[in-house]
Amino acid sequence: MRVLETTAATSSRMSRQRSRDTDTEKALRSVLHAAGLRYRVHRRPLKGVRREADIVFGPARVAVFVDGCFWHGCPEHATWPKRNSEFWRQKIEKNRVRDADTDARLEAAGWVSLRVWEHESPQKAAARVAAVVQARRRPRVPRVPTRAH
Repeated sequence: MRVLETTAATSSRMSRQRSRDTDTEKALRSVLHAAGLRYRVHRRPLKGVRREADIVFGPARVAVFVDGCFWHGCPEHATWPKRNSEFWRQKIEKNRVRDADTDARLEAAGWVSLRVWEHESPQKAAARVAAVVQARRRPRVPRVPTRAH
């Protein structure tokens, strides 16, 4: 396999890309929190699987991944760089394969995996997430007080 070199400018720009707590992720979390939903951030839903979800609703078994359009090959906004195009196409395709594998592993373990694209409206994405979380929550059984004799 041929190793491709990147320019210093490209290398610098790519190293500054955030992988967690992106603006999109924070906006989604804000809307979910305002809706009264509570969650964990940047957790591995499955033990032994080195894949971290951006937002995790443990009891409901819902894992939310906020995917960048470039890095995950968004069907609407993905672009293919001209420089080192072979390298980037392989990288993005590898990300897509890993995402599909993660979704399959979660599903096999009884989880729902939700993918939110960075271009999605935080309100619409939060409504979609909230609907799935609420549908998967166990209904609370009211406690019946017992009488002491």
